[in-house]
Amino acid sequence: MLEMHGITKVYRTERVETHALRALDLHVREGEFVAVTGPSGSGKTTFLSIAGLLEEFSEGEYLLDGQAVKDLSDSARSRLRNRAIGFIFQSFNLIPDLDVAGNIGMPLRYRGLPTAERKERVEEALAEVGLSSRSRHFPNELSGGQQQRVAIARALAGRPRLLLADEPTGNLDSEMARAVMDLLEAVNTRGTTLILVTHDAELSNRARRIIRIVDGIATDVSGMASAMDGGSVPE
Repeated sequence: MLEMHGITKVYRTERVETHALRALDLHVREGEFVAVTGPSGSGKTTFLSIAGLLEEFSEGEYLLDGQAVKDLSDSARSRLRNRAIGFIFQSFNLIPDLDVAGNIGMPLRYRGLPTAERKERVEEALAEVGLSSRSRHFPNELSGGQQQRVAIARALAGRPRLLLADEPTGNLDSEMARAVMDLLEAVNTRGTTLILVTHDAELSNRARRIIRIVDGIATDVSGMASAMDGGSVPE
């Protein structure tokens, strides 16, 4: 589903050169649930932005669903992103002036889907996250957990094969965080590939595989753990 070979990302200014990623290698199979961890500033968000085709890389090769993305035009990248990828962010990124149904349907409108199909997809996504009765509420009328479920529904309405979640429980209390993770795990169980960036060890331990990024270098610590007594994952 996702293959990265030697991915390097360098940010340059007139005086400073910052290496966000250093020859990163990563393979994610279709249907996997992978957690990406690491300290702040380690390159996790840069990795996720590149994986989501939101940012270009300096060196290396990235294949998404078997297609090399490096030389794609902006429009081709947008089409691939819209067809294959869904995003969930820590800050929800809901439009305050749109109700729940409007927030979920907006990306579908940009894709040019007919009104009837948009409505059907919105209703299905709302039912999946348990918010059918809240379709006409506005974001400020919802709890944090409900807003994150709307954000998940917005991603699911696009029927992505790859779901990228950046600290999706960071603004939630522990009970809400577990409920959101239960929902994401259920989505993954149905076949959607899930990559979760998180600082929370409890959440990362729910993934099938854990990748730790430090100083822009990725290490599969779940593979390391399997060789250790007790199978614990190093912090």
